[in-house]
Amino acid sequence: MREQQNIIHVVNGYEKDAYTYYPILVVGAGVSGIALGCQLKEVLGFDQFRIFDRQSGAGGTWWINRYPGVAPEWTTLHPPGPEIIRYMQDVCKKYQITDKIQCNTDITELRWLEEEQEWQATLLHMVPGTGDMSGKDRQTLIAEKGREAVYIKEEIVRAKIICNCTGCFIEPNSWPDDIPGREQFEGDIFHSARWKHDVDLQNKDVIVVGTGCSAAQLVPNLIKEPHNAKSVTQIMRSPPWVEPKHTPPVLGELWEKYSRWCFTYIPGLSRAFRLFTFLAAEKDFWDLFLQTPRSIQGRKKHEVDNLQSLREAVPEQYHEILTPDYEVGCKRRIYEASWFPSLNDPKIDLTTKPLTSIQPRGVTLGPGRTYPPMEKTDSKVSTEEVHLPADAIILAHGFEVSTWLAPIRIIGKGGAIMQEVWNERGGPQAYLGLAMDGFPNMFIIIGPNTITGHSSVILASENMVGYTLKFIRKILNGDVKTVDIKKEKEIAWTNEIQDRLKDTVYSQADFTLRSMFPKWGDWDIQYTRKGLIKQRIQQILQVLAFAACLFGALAIRKDPVGGLAAIPAVLKRAFKIGPFVPPAWETKDDRVRGGASASHLTPLSSNGARFHGHLDTSTLGGAGFASQFSAVDAAPLSTPAKDDLTEPAGGELNEQDRFWDLSGYNGLEIELGDGNDDGKTYTLILKDEPGRGKREEDGREKAGLNWEVEFTASTHVEHPVWIPWKEFKATYRGKEVDNVGDLKTTRIRRLGIMMRSYFGRQDGDFSLEVRSISARKSA
Repeated sequence: MREQQNIIHVVNGYEKDAYTYYPILVVGAGVSGIALGCQLKEVLGFDQFRIFDRQSGAGGTWWINRYPGVAPEWTTLHPPGPEIIRYMQDVCKKYQITDKIQCNTDITELRWLEEEQEWQATLLHMVPGTGDMSGKDRQTLIAEKGREAVYIKEEIVRAKIICNCTGCFIEPNSWPDDIPGREQFEGDIFHSARWKHDVDLQNKDVIVVGTGCSAAQLVPNLIKEPHNAKSVTQIMRSPPWVEPKHTPPVLGELWEKYSRWCFTYIPGLSRAFRLFTFLAAEKDFWDLFLQTPRSIQGRKKHEVDNLQSLREAVPEQYHEILTPDYEVGCKRRIYEASWFPSLNDPKIDLTTKPLTSIQPRGVTLGPGRTYPPMEKTDSKVSTEEVHLPADAIILAHGFEVSTWLAPIRIIGKGGAIMQEVWNERGGPQAYLGLAMDGFPNMFIIIGPNTITGHSSVILASENMVGYTLKFIRKILNGDVKTVDIKKEKEIAWTNEIQDRLKDTVYSQADFTLRSMFPKWGDWDIQYTRKGLIKQRIQQILQVLAFAACLFGALAIRKDPVGGLAAIPAVLKRAFKIGPFVPPAWETKDDRVRGGASASHLTPLSSNGARFHGHLDTSTLGGAGFASQFSAVDAAPLSTPAKDDLTEPAGGELNEQDRFWDLSGYNGLEIELGDGNDDGKTYTLILKDEPGRGKREEDGREKAGLNWEVEFTASTHVEHPVWIPWKEFKATYRGKEVDNVGDLKTTRIRRLGIMMRSYFGRQDGDFSLEVRSISARKSA
């Protein structure tokens, strides 16, 4: 069943209620929709999705905005809009999602089917090109020529997951209802976002309404080729803060000449440049947007610098109307290098007189002014009524950004309509800007309260896409049926963001971190049986991982040098080791059993001995604590040397009865050679005599006690290592024991050396040279 849910297919064949099922349905083929499609393929390896867009091409706002001068900031440092569209088309080609995009298709309704736990979508297939018109223009066309002039047919489809990537720049603001005379105007009236390329502006008088980003880009271009307008009158309601672009000509030339080559062939450069741009924007946030002494002082300095640039760039007659009476950052700033200089051209006039009426071949401005306020009596800005000739009126006064998703009727659980829920709660809102309670398995990319005033909307889109994929993966894997944000969490988030927005916008870095680490407890997640089992296993593994970290911390505390040195090996083998199994060790024929190899230890005497070997920790499970790779029997001393460990006095003993008597001595002294591996930690083991024929219940000979002490080898040792008895600890079958008497009263039959190995470190050859081990009365 799950395999069918993850494949696009037709249900019910030739029946009247037949429909096409899409595992994932994406609304909108703009930047967010394209980013989501690419990530679905690259991250999840999933291509069973469809992206619907009512426009005639992919690209969203960059497809539909074709006014003169449209640009973001990019081959040049500030490339034109057509280049951005070509870039998006290249991205679709690279990730092979062009065939996943279906244009000229409008979605009018999304309805949650509770019993099926699916979304039902109503699609309207459109006459090619009509989707590029504004909603009001389409309604006008329908009123004049009938519904078939816009819509071809209706189709019902279903989907498990809905991703709404329509963004906010959808419907342009319409003509102001309080300005009379539009019907009698003989020229052309259109919005900059629906540019009419068939309108000839040569030697025409043009009126531009607005001074936002679009207006600042198009006005300087209207008096240039190929438009060559006779005059341009720009109507401004209030001044924006304008950030001057100081791009040195040499830098611009170098960028155009070398940037593509550098970003293509220098590894990591594009990511580094992107990170630098992000950090610069975030620095802008900390410098300007907070209510801290630093930001307050930064805003003041920034305003002084911007006003100085203004006075240097524009004629004095515009200084007053272009000086904002609010702090920088309270409204979207304009990054444009050509608008201010263009105001020096006599063909362009900027005014704050309101548009009050329209005549067949002209407009009336005033009386009055919108800025400075009329109550400012000392202002020198004129308020007299003027009549101007007009052949075309271009609206560049923004979009209907307060009506999120308004063209689509969205009906969730219990018949709740999203727009009505928003009205009841005081306006458009969503948890993290991407989820509303009562609308399961629906994600809004670039929803309410997600666009900042200082950083890139593309970064916000990428963050939300990455966040959404974490939930989509669980649904596609069959672990989860539905995900729905909890109502109280959505309301709490909205209240939090509104409180924060009273003083400032929020940081994109903050939003990035929230997107990287979802709060799963904020969601109502309906798991499948398979998902519940995986969740339990994951919880168990987390407990085991915590336990491993705890034991590791204890081991590092016991041996800081060795433990910390083990960390690189731990990371190296993180995905190769098996479950934690502490390897047991036993000595037999001078070899270690338990997965490690060891070499033979020649008899220890005053003449010295060489101890070397190899450790392969992969056979140990790679997670042993103090796991030895060598422990050897002590060969009997044939000729005791002075101060060496001695055999009992009197008589000739056989191999079984040999032991070393430590009575009368206070400790051991180990003299090392100069060919040792520097800094490695070893453990010296002294074995007590065994039970002399006594047997355990399983038939094995009873073991004696072990006396253990650690020492660290060094390449250069000037003095022998002195180890008093009190530093030895007694162990029995690997466990430490107390109250067993003094070491110097014990008969030692065997001697061994092992290396401390934490989490599989020191995989490879080792070398230890011991010149002598002596029992001494004092250091």
